[in-house]
Amino acid sequence: MPIFERYLSVWVALAIIAGLGLGQIAPAFVNFLASLEYGSINFVVAVLIWFMVYPMMVGVDFTSLRRVHERPKGLIITLTVNWLIKPFTMAALGVLFFEYVFAPFIEPGTAGQYIAGMILLGAAPCTAMVFVWSQLTKGDPNYTLVQVSLNDVIMIFAYAPIVALLLGVTDITVPWETLVLSVVLYIVVPLTAGVITRMYMTRDARNVAEGEATVAAFTAQIKPFSIIGLLATVVLLFGFQGEVILDRPLIILIIAIPLLIQSYGMFAVAYWAAKAWRVPHKVAAPCAMIGTSNFFELAVAVAIGLFGLNSIAALVTVVGVLVEVPVMLSLVWFANRTKHWFPAEETPIRTAKTKEQS
Repeated sequence: MPIFERYLSVWVALAIIAGLGLGQIAPAFVNFLASLEYGSINFVVAVLIWFMVYPMMVGVDFTSLRRVHERPKGLIITLTVNWLIKPFTMAALGVLFFEYVFAPFIEPGTAGQYIAGMILLGAAPCTAMVFVWSQLTKGDPNYTLVQVSLNDVIMIFAYAPIVALLLGVTDITVPWETLVLSVVLYIVVPLTAGVITRMYMTRDARNVAEGEATVAAFTAQIKPFSIIGLLATVVLLFGFQGEVILDRPLIILIIAIPLLIQSYGMFAVAYWAAKAWRVPHKVAAPCAMIGTSNFFELAVAVAIGLFGLNSIAALVTVVGVLVEVPVMLSLVWFANRTKHWFPAEETPIRTAKTKEQS
């Protein structure tokens, strides 16, 4: 695992400190950067988000969807957790903690912003980092690629409606134009650019392996820009949030608690479902990981677009970045030590026809 990804939480923590310092030392410069926006979309952050997302999208191979039938159990669990459970439990935890449990500790009238940030995280299943977690648990790379590709396709069409539904349920005004624009800018545009790049780089390949090697070499070269984009965005976000955080440092802990409960809870649901259904470990581990982690780059971008750079919703999504990496590394450790719970190969789903034959 590359050093930047292994110690991502450390880099994010340092970026937070840098952002807080920047907000105190050069407030005029930070305010100038905040003013560079149109329609709630900040131009500086938009460029940084593209730096984050584009390398990941180049690695997505949609031709892998032709193999979607090969690991049906893992995909069924993944899709159920990601789209039928996770967004709704995240919204429920947000309501529970910020309208009730933590209500005495937050500013009156701000609960909706905390809930919105959690919803934006919960509705965006992870993409690129899943490949890292899958590799660390010796997951099936073909299955991992299929599940990421399928989730990306679903995300294009489902993310905005699910977010709008949940924000509406929690009585938060939904600026549909900004939400749809954010999805187009931060999913459709970089995904299209990634697909075009991938097609261009593999068009002269003599075989699939050579094409994949070319793409892998390219993404390895540009991936540092993704981390730089993420860290620069964190610096900006905490530069704008500096006054709030310095006045109330416990706000990070308040946000982290429900996120931790959600992360470990979603992993438990998916992992135990895979165990009960006798899914092999090389599929069970990545299928549980994708439902546990979040596409935080998208969540950060949409939070900024919907609520602004200095919003609490944007802060929640950034804390999600800070929490995620240590959580995921602990789950990798757990998954590797429970490998013996799972069969070596997937048992077929018994249909009525196969039951008659048996």
